[in-house]
Amino acid sequence: MQLSHRITHLLDGGSDGWEIFNRARAMIAAGTPVTELTIGEHDIRTDPSILAAMDASARAGHTGYASVPGTDALRDTIAARVEDRTGVTTTRDNVLVTTGGQAALFAAHMAVLDPGDRALFIDPYYATYPGTLRAAGARAEPIPTHSREGFQPTRSALMAACPGAASLLINTPNNPTGAVYAPGTTDAICEAVREHDLWLISDEVYDTQIWNGTHLSPRARPGMAERTLVIGSMSKSHAMTGSRVGWVIGPAEAISHMINLSTDTTYGVPGFVQDAALFALEEGAPLEDKIAAPFRRRRALTEARLASQNTIRMIPADGAMYVMLDIRTTGLSGDAFASALLENHHIAVMPGESFGHSAAGHVRVAMTTDDDSYDQALATLVSFAQELAARSS
Repeated sequence: MQLSHRITHLLDGGSDGWEIFNRARAMIAAGTPVTELTIGEHDIRTDPSILAAMDASARAGHTGYASVPGTDALRDTIAARVEDRTGVTTTRDNVLVTTGGQAALFAAHMAVLDPGDRALFIDPYYATYPGTLRAAGARAEPIPTHSREGFQPTRSALMAACPGAASLLINTPNNPTGAVYAPGTTDAICEAVREHDLWLISDEVYDTQIWNGTHLSPRARPGMAERTLVIGSMSKSHAMTGSRVGWVIGPAEAISHMINLSTDTTYGVPGFVQDAALFALEEGAPLEDKIAAPFRRRRALTEARLASQNTIRMIPADGAMYVMLDIRTTGLSGDAFASALLENHHIAVMPGESFGHSAAGHVRVAMTTDDDSYDQALATLVSFAQELAARSS
């Protein structure tokens, strides 16, 4: 008996990018303390008020099958939030609630791709992107970016890649780089997908974590609402990673078909969890700002810590909960540096190579531990890099 080609080729013969994370967790399980700066998991838990709303809903009986597209109240609230932030008319018919942003990504690509289609994505990328596209039956093809350009995709690279493709996946604010796409970048993306008739899937789960500039949803650009699917989530904005509440925003026809897909796969999100998400969204910007505040502080801590040295270069991090550090002066790859840092100092960061070829020679640092521990770990990382660079020279 053989397994399907689809399932056995999700990684296309490569790595899933999680080796350092898995090693760090194994060390912790064996009793070795490790400072984990690997994944985008808040160091604070879901706000007690949200948990209270979840508990009250469950105890009131909302524990049976919930509406598969999402409850009307939650879809209406998500639609109003999106319309308020983008100016694009949005109703519940444009909203599908999903089991987290990852399910939203899968549903979006299943909606717009046929087997064998070329599906584009920007490199560096979140580790699940290529596998998600392959799971949808597509040929996953990266568009490279460059560290020296802040990992912003260029018009020339987009125009070269888009002919003959079916879709383009973007992510701003960006994981892993922290880049927020500039207006010119967004314009180039929209121009490329319109000219070559692509679907655009825009992953905007970090839209509440903006440190510099402004988040611009490409769905709001002329001629884009009918060809754009936007991915949203409660995970990053409201520290609800384990609750698994996400959504897709798109044309009503596309959403109606994705509702059928949800019926045949997840069969919706638990009602009491949806009610908690509704409560959280109705708390508005003050709660979102509270969740984002630690990462804004730690980004400033990072800039201050790196200001007095020239061994490590920080890529401009204008959003999200990560910083990308260029460590090529050490003479090591991102993989080798992250491995040595874990082995010698019990600090876990993600190698840039976990996120594609464009980030080789970099490491991604998740700003996801308390301020003092974070600053101490960063100081150790800088000192270690300086030692390595001195030996290399």
